[in-house]
Amino acid sequence: MRAPAARQLALVALAGALVSTGAAAPPTTTTPPAKVPVAAGYGGAVASVDADATAVGIAVLRSGGNAVDAAVATAAALGVTEPYSAGIGGGGYLVYYDARSHRVHTVDGRETAPATATEALFQENGLPIPFAEGQTSGRGVGVPGTPATWKSALDAWGTRPLATLLKPAEKLAREGFTVDSTFRAQTELNQDRFKDFPATSKLFLPGGALPVVGSTFKNPDLAATYAELGRKGTGALYRGPLAEDIVRAVRTPPVDPAATRKVRPGDLTTADLRAYATKRQDPTRVSYRGLDVYSMAPSSSGGTTVGEALNILERTDLSKLSDTQYLHRFIEASRISFADRGRWVGDPAAVDVPTRELLSQRFADSRGCLIAPDRTLTSPLAPGDPRHPAACGGSGQAAPTTYEGENTTHLTVADRWGNVVSYTLTIESTGGSAITVPGRGFLLNNELTDFSFAPAAPGVPDPNLPGPGKRPRSSMSPTIVLEDGRPVLAVGSPGGATIITTVLQTLIGHLDRGLPLVDAIAAPRASQRNQTTTELEPGLWNSPLRAELEAIGQGFRQNPEIGAATGVQRLPDGRWLAAAETSRRGGGSAMVVRPHGKP
Repeated sequence: MRAPAARQLALVALAGALVSTGAAAPPTTTTPPAKVPVAAGYGGAVASVDADATAVGIAVLRSGGNAVDAAVATAAALGVTEPYSAGIGGGGYLVYYDARSHRVHTVDGRETAPATATEALFQENGLPIPFAEGQTSGRGVGVPGTPATWKSALDAWGTRPLATLLKPAEKLAREGFTVDSTFRAQTELNQDRFKDFPATSKLFLPGGALPVVGSTFKNPDLAATYAELGRKGTGALYRGPLAEDIVRAVRTPPVDPAATRKVRPGDLTTADLRAYATKRQDPTRVSYRGLDVYSMAPSSSGGTTVGEALNILERTDLSKLSDTQYLHRFIEASRISFADRGRWVGDPAAVDVPTRELLSQRFADSRGCLIAPDRTLTSPLAPGDPRHPAACGGSGQAAPTTYEGENTTHLTVADRWGNVVSYTLTIESTGGSAITVPGRGFLLNNELTDFSFAPAAPGVPDPNLPGPGKRPRSSMSPTIVLEDGRPVLAVGSPGGATIITTVLQTLIGHLDRGLPLVDAIAAPRASQRNQTTTELEPGLWNSPLRAELEAIGQGFRQNPEIGAATGVQRLPDGRWLAAAETSRRGGGSAMVVRPHGKP
């Protein structure tokens, strides 16, 4: 578990001598405080995977900042403590509920491909390159969108200057956080990649060794970068010396001369960075059980895919089904919606995405009638045609779901005025591209590997092929649920394509099965993504439910951990509840401004 740097004052004497980039102080006998996965109270709430980051957000709310201010400060802190999942070298999607207008807004801060990108970006001699060679390369790096997302959100709805909101994260990077087992394990997972990049190795493998659990990890280069962004604004990342450093790292990856790894250069230019802009667009919206469910529209597939699955499931009273039939319906609705996602969803600036039709109840009904209680559909399942729905039919050739990296992070925030933020941000794979911008303290994304390297199936149209300035399709699904124009809950999760099934399962677990939000988040997960088998966490793999589902044709493979959700909920008595994971990723951190007292 990580302890906030403010609680590490007793360690200063031990840590003071170790001031180089990435330096880690010796283990101490101080036991960091445990994360708390659920909290309820007044004044606002924050939930994230990390106690330091959550505490930063709470401090902003306590000082009078609003939900957007707190979300930006929390995200900046996660860039310090969750550097393999998020940071200013990546992008994401922010969904915001404005309590004054009762409206939901979104910011698309997804990374973009260089202007020179073509459908053959990840091909050589007409064949796709290995995924690993796209991942650990300059070729997989898109223009980062996270700093621009912060500016867009703060300009529209924030109340605090960026420089003020970056100060806690800057301090956290300079003074350090306590290394936990998750951070060490993620470093170890990337050790072979990290050691081939001197700047990355110096930061995350100081002296060639893995960080020790209980030591204090510092990142003074990132502290300096945050200070620069605070002085100059986020535009400093898109033009000027920092932009030039990013482009240099992409076009001439800083690889150890002794490394044998093949690291392809990218074609990112300073013009690509200068041209970057976030998109303010309408959210997706579906009605479910009398509630309004809002999420991200394409370029994310999260809102359309979760929305379609909810529309399919709404025709069944899930509260009255057995556990077996409930999971069967959930799995099949996921299978169907992923089949349609793969055929129709991409960047709407580059391809024609039938968003409205995908979210229509008419289309959901034409697809939902494929589900039978006593048999299982076969994947890859053919997509339907949302513009011309045919009852229980498919349209065209089936295509499998392509790979999408599973590491990301999500935070949810609510403030005293009733504003809510659901924000998912990422650098794609755990450790991103493995390329740290020398002297800057942050990893670059490998987000362009979310494009299809080649069409998912021969002869099948693929809306997610690379293109100039194109945003790769995402599964990020930051979601806010309203009743009569007021927030009921907000949820989201990391996990690549499993984000969609995690958010869907959390929503129906809470709304249909009556689980408290923290229990809906903790429940063992299944994830079906139009693949031949469904992934199960151990809690379901080792359950009698697996055999009952197999008896009606379901097939499974095991996944030790799916997603890492967080959420906030408005309770009937006016309190806010924050909820996070009880165990996944070492458990999450939920806090409220005032656990006791009155509104």
